This record gives sequence, C-alpha cells and structure tokens, in this order.
Amino acid sequence: QVQLVESGGGLVQAGGSLRLSCVASGLTFSNYAMAWFRQAPGKAREFVSAVTWGGSRSDYADSVKGRFTISRDNAKNTVYLQMNSLKPEDTAIYYCAAGSKFRPITTMETVYYWGEGTLVTVSS
Repeated sequence: QVQLVESGGGLVQAGGSLRLSCVASGLTFSNYAMAWFRQAPGKAREFVSAVTWGGSRSDYADSVKGRFTISRDNAKNTVYLQMNSLKPEDTAIYYCAAGSKFRPITTMETVYYWGEGTLVTVSS
C-alpha cells in the first residue's frame, strides 16, 4: 500500500520560512517523479513544484519561483519543499504527489498517488 506522509506545515509570519517533508512508503521511490501541489480555501488545487526521479531537473510555478526549492533524498524516500519569503497568499494545504518517472508532473492528471496534505498558514 502506497503512503505519502507530509509534515512540516504550521503557522508562520510573512517573510518567514518553512520546510515541508514527504516520506514515501510502499513504492520504489526512485522510480517516481515527485511533486508538491497546494489548495487554498475556496480554490482549486494547483501545481507548485516537481522534481524528476533522479533529482536532476525541477520545475516551479511562476508564483513560487525564486522562493521555493524542491529536493529529494532517494536513500530516505523523502522529498522536501523549502519555502522562503512566505506570503499570505501561500496559505494552503500542501500535498505531496508521486507520478511516472517518464514524464514531468505538471497537472493533477499526471499524479498517481497523493498524500493527505499539511496545512501552511502565513499571517500578515
């Protein structure tokens, strides 16, 4: 049974930082591209960032470029999202996602597995 378990969310002031982690089990982690999505209250889930199976390439939504960094440690079955210079509009539930190693994760349709999410709240 595949499980993706996020952690690291919380309440932070604008301008602050958080580091999200997602630990995967029940799959061969290095065979999957990984990504983060988020869903703000009353809004659709949106792509935030993705990393290829080997970690050599990463992609970011324009809204987080230069502030967020995705990384992975295949030895620990873990993907991270370092979030700096946080803004109130970054407030959302952040979801970890796994997809095919053969194509980039860019939309919800390219995701095979989802985590339960972790809440990030940025106060102004």
